[in-house]
Amino acid sequence: MPDIERYRVPVEKLRWRCDPLSFDFDCTDELTPLREFVGQDRAIQALEFGLMVDKPGYNIFVTGLTGTGRASAIKAHLETIIAEKTKKKRGLGPDDWCYVLNFTDPDRPHILQLPKGKGKALRGHLEELLDQLRGEIAKAFSSEEHEARRKEIGEESQVQNRQLYHGLETEAHEGGFALQPSPVGLLLVPLIENHPASQEEFLALDQKVRKSIETKRVGLMKRMESTLQTVQTLEKETAGKLRDLDKALAERVIAGPFGDIAAKYKGFPQVVQYLDDTRAHTLDNIGLFREQEPQATPIPGAPITRERDPFLAFKVNVFVDNHDAHGPPIIIETNPTWGNMFGKIERRPHLGAYFTDHTMLKAGSMSLANGGYLVLNARDVLTNTGVWEGLKRVVKNKELRLEDPFEQMGFMVPQGLKPQAIPTDVKVVIIGDQSLYQLLSVYDEDTWEIFKVKADFDYQIGRTKDNLLAYAAFICGCCRTEGLTHFDRSAVARVAEHGARLVADQEKLSARFGQIKDLIIEADYWSKKDARGRVYGEHVQRALEAKDFRSSLLADRIRELIAEGTLMVDVDGAAPGQVNGLAVHDMGDFSFGRPSRITARTFMGRAGVINIERESQLSGRTHDKGVLILSGYLGSKFAQDKPLSLSASLCFEQSYDGIDGDSASSTELYATLSSLADVPLRQDTAVTGSVNQKGEVQPIGGVNQKIEGFFDVCQAKGSTGKQGVLIPHQNVKNLMLRDDVVEAVSQGRFHIYAVQSIDQGIEVLSGVEAGEKNGGDSYPPGTINYLVDRRLRELAEGLKGFSAPEAGAKK
Repeated sequence: MPDIERYRVPVEKLRWRCDPLSFDFDCTDELTPLREFVGQDRAIQALEFGLMVDKPGYNIFVTGLTGTGRASAIKAHLETIIAEKTKKKRGLGPDDWCYVLNFTDPDRPHILQLPKGKGKALRGHLEELLDQLRGEIAKAFSSEEHEARRKEIGEESQVQNRQLYHGLETEAHEGGFALQPSPVGLLLVPLIENHPASQEEFLALDQKVRKSIETKRVGLMKRMESTLQTVQTLEKETAGKLRDLDKALAERVIAGPFGDIAAKYKGFPQVVQYLDDTRAHTLDNIGLFREQEPQATPIPGAPITRERDPFLAFKVNVFVDNHDAHGPPIIIETNPTWGNMFGKIERRPHLGAYFTDHTMLKAGSMSLANGGYLVLNARDVLTNTGVWEGLKRVVKNKELRLEDPFEQMGFMVPQGLKPQAIPTDVKVVIIGDQSLYQLLSVYDEDTWEIFKVKADFDYQIGRTKDNLLAYAAFICGCCRTEGLTHFDRSAVARVAEHGARLVADQEKLSARFGQIKDLIIEADYWSKKDARGRVYGEHVQRALEAKDFRSSLLADRIRELIAEGTLMVDVDGAAPGQVNGLAVHDMGDFSFGRPSRITARTFMGRAGVINIERESQLSGRTHDKGVLILSGYLGSKFAQDKPLSLSASLCFEQSYDGIDGDSASSTELYATLSSLADVPLRQDTAVTGSVNQKGEVQPIGGVNQKIEGFFDVCQAKGSTGKQGVLIPHQNVKNLMLRDDVVEAVSQGRFHIYAVQSIDQGIEVLSGVEAGEKNGGDSYPPGTINYLVDRRLRELAEGLKGFSAPEAGAKK
């Protein structure tokens, strides 16, 4: 009988215990809240480097699991850098950006760059200017002096017109005609007996007389046309004189207001040019300022609207207003749609159509972060159509063009604007996971050109004394910021133990402080129910148990099915070719272990090892690889002196979902060896672990959940005191088992074995020596390897006998 006690894992190695007395405080209210980031030196250095290097492409892609402090670290370091830059620049902030009317092409608004606060001031000055001009121009044009001068010019024109018409009328009368007005102009009507003749009277005249009259009429018509042309020329001259009069008056009126504003912005050539253009536009449209409020044609039952504001030239759109900024902006965009990221071109409905102008341009996060920092979530960016490409284009070109996203997709858009591009300098920080960064780096070469700095946050930290104290300081900070009850040192120790369980490592602690904070809040709830004044270790334990209970419905249901025999799992006795394997079901926030019966059947043939899961397309690639390794092990160990002639079928019994992972490969090998040797294996000991072709057992994940899952099944079906689990020896350091499991092991009611090889594992499961080759080429009789080797030889010889030609058959 082999000595299996040497494979037993001591109780003290089943979990790490944090001694509350190792802390030099009694309660967290004695501590200072945690200010720095623990165990993330690599990521912090990368973050600091990326934020400080002000060169193209040195944007930052932050990777790591949720809850590792990525967002907090980014915010803290950004605030520190902003404070330093603000101190150096004495509080100077980013510039303002304003859109104004392009008088040459209104559909292409101009952009103005002004120091912070100047944009809002310019808008106010233009509003005051407009009000001033409307008042002063209206007043000046309604003055008696101006009205008298206009009247004088008009009267002079009228006198000249009357003289011309009088001369034309006299000449016509002398020629025997009278001038009569009509809807189509002046008419020459013949005079008969000194009165205008009617049509009938004219036709009653002799033909020669009519012809003479028509000849005279033609001559007079030419004279009349010449006179009317002279009248039109005089009217144009009069209108020109009136315009010149109005313009001269307007120039005198607006010179002062425009001059005052221009003096305030003489250091900004773009603003001065805009003011000059606005001044010229005002002179060309002086009539707008002489009228009352412009009227629009009303629609019954609808509000009065207009297609375009007549005073649009005076409207300044402060696109980005930084008047209250004291340093480079930090923008955290949580919903990076196209509009939220790059801005919008809004539209106004009017009479069934849509119109827009420069006042309806709205800034997005990229513009708001100009000169500063923009923080984004990679997954959110990639799931919004076009945003990733747009982001890369802005970062590479260092300019932002306000565009309609539908136009890029080929859709028709109503009256689109093409605003002038804004020079853009933004440090972009994207938060994502490692796999997403790798995919982008492989399939999008722009990624590593634009995001040259990668800051990778680790999900675990070393279990050092300093880090344990940091855990306590973190708890202290949570209690103060969230208004929670402070933690006794026994509760701190229990939280630290849970941190080690989260990463399944006795020498590590979890760096996912978001999950730790959730535990702190839930423990506070149970403490307040007890009204103890502090949070103790028992409250932390209660919070953990309550959370597991809320999430363990499926685990309990599967355990019930096993206990009642619906799912067939034996936890007692022995059977050849049959072993209990262990798998982990991950539900996201909760995972649990489940035992499954794994069977192997061996028989004569050449098919080799057949994976039934693979044949039924329920097996993943990793599991397939594990099964293929079994053939390599069997061939290298038992087929050196004979062909490996067998057929073996492996199956996860009552499995109807996909299976992946190689943690059951050692279990399948044990079942195969048992079937070949016809030696029964213990059903009260479940197995996990992968294997290589040399027969070495390799570590797996989820070891705590797997052990606890089989322990719970044994408790449900009836504990015998002999049950246990067989694990790889490398996983001993990952053990952070529940207290009830540790207690059962310490009382001898449950057993955990750790092995390094298949030979060691088969001895634990069968109670028979595995056997090693002695000086010869054979294994000791009665050992597992001897029985397997003998059976494989029998199968090879039997298959050879069936393949030989029949006796007496002719060649």
